[in-house]
Amino acid sequence: MGFYQLAKTIPLIIALIYLSLANVCLGARKLTSLYQPPPMALTYHKGALLEGNLPVSIVWYGGFSPAQKSIIADFLLSLNPQNEHLGSSFTEPLVSHWWNTIQTYMKIASRKNARIILAYQVTDRNCSLGKILKKYQISRLARRVHSKPGGLTLVLTAKDVAVEGFCMSNCGFHSSHANENSVFIWVGNSETQCPGQCAWPFHQPIYGPQTAPLGAPNADVGVDGMIINIASLLAGTVTNPYGKGYFLGSDGAQLEAASACSGVYGKGAYPGYAGELLVDRTTGASYNAQGVNGRKYLLPALFDPVTSQCSTLV
Repeated sequence: MGFYQLAKTIPLIIALIYLSLANVCLGARKLTSLYQPPPMALTYHKGALLEGNLPVSIVWYGGFSPAQKSIIADFLLSLNPQNEHLGSSFTEPLVSHWWNTIQTYMKIASRKNARIILAYQVTDRNCSLGKILKKYQISRLARRVHSKPGGLTLVLTAKDVAVEGFCMSNCGFHSSHANENSVFIWVGNSETQCPGQCAWPFHQPIYGPQTAPLGAPNADVGVDGMIINIASLLAGTVTNPYGKGYFLGSDGAQLEAASACSGVYGKGAYPGYAGELLVDRTTGASYNAQGVNGRKYLLPALFDPVTSQCSTLV
């Protein structure tokens, strides 16, 4: 009798095991779906923001071709509204649409919109400080343009210039001359030094999922990678210029408007995948924003202070 009961029970146990395994498999499939991070917020710490007309000067350190300079200058010019020049039928997202999220930060803090004005440009093609720079030398280079109080200097180093910490801990940084009321950003061209770190997704990553690299919209992996880093740091600088603006976290580990959404460029992004992007029918290059002179750029997602989510253009 006991054997008969056991014989009847075994199929039931097996069935329960199969059901249990089925549930485990369904759970495993959910783990491969996109991770939804918990809600967070970038807190405004009541410090200064870069509002109103913002003069941006550029120090070109090392060899940059006229075409490379034009790509970067056009990006800066594209941050201001361009709709009136494109016609009512134009439907692609614009660089200025991306910048509108930064204007939202300004509005919440009761500040004026930040309008970029391309100011002075200085070229040091012969690398007067050498081709191996310490961080403090970036500050010295920033002072060369004698920017006005409240201005921003963009220090850009060429692909054969090594900067302390470049490729090992960062792709660029922003800092300030607090007593001079001025700020600066440094970004390096990573084309020959670490494109897998600082020019992804236009180059194979050095770690993580090995997805195929995307086509660079301006056919220059190094400079298109610089645009991503310039955009990210510009967003952080304007909303947190002196470390008392918008950020999440502690000093030395602050997440800012763009760094809070690192690696996200389009909807559906996850580690190793930039997200759904627009593709140029002629070149096959990937992008998510259009700028002046027909330029196309890939810009990082920004943290939207209204929705507390990473906001993408596409």
